[in-house]
Amino acid sequence: MPVHITYFVHGTTTDNERGVATGWNPGVLSERGIRQAKELGTLVRHKRFDAVFCSDLQRAVDTVSLAFGERYPIIPDMRLREVNYGLYTNQRSDSFKGTLSSFVETPFPQGESYRDVERRMADFLRFLQQEYNGKQVAIVAHQAPQLALDALVKGKTWQQAIAEDWRHTKAWQPGWEYTL
Repeated sequence: MPVHITYFVHGTTTDNERGVATGWNPGVLSERGIRQAKELGTLVRHKRFDAVFCSDLQRAVDTVSLAFGERYPIIPDMRLREVNYGLYTNQRSDSFKGTLSSFVETPFPQGESYRDVERRMADFLRFLQQEYNGKQVAIVAHQAPQLALDALVKGKTWQQAIAEDWRHTKAWQPGWEYTL
């Protein structure tokens, strides 16, 4: 039986608003991000999940707590972390975000590659298939894990996933659906 995944992204952070890459730093939700997280909970209140997972980075934990509160036990998992930008952490995002495809195989300096994220996500998906077969699961995380889902579940190349990323057009929505 398939695992049904609804993928949510964390709310806007103070780093996002300043145009800075957060990477593996915890990140702090901005006032806007706090509003977004609360609104997300309202927008998806009709959905029911058997489990809710999130990245262990603070911005994802805070988003899921604000969005779902006490409705579900929250399960943080480090495999859902953003890509480690290494030396690009705390740098202006626009200084490298246009060249993300060059980090699919090659790691960010002193960081990791998108293939590293793909391996983490593949391991997480195997876990979901074993433990949550036939269940409805929510994930709250970041850009790189979502791109990895596009590659692993939807069969996109990394170049396609990066080029078609909704963040280019700001086409946010209250959840993206994936079926394993």
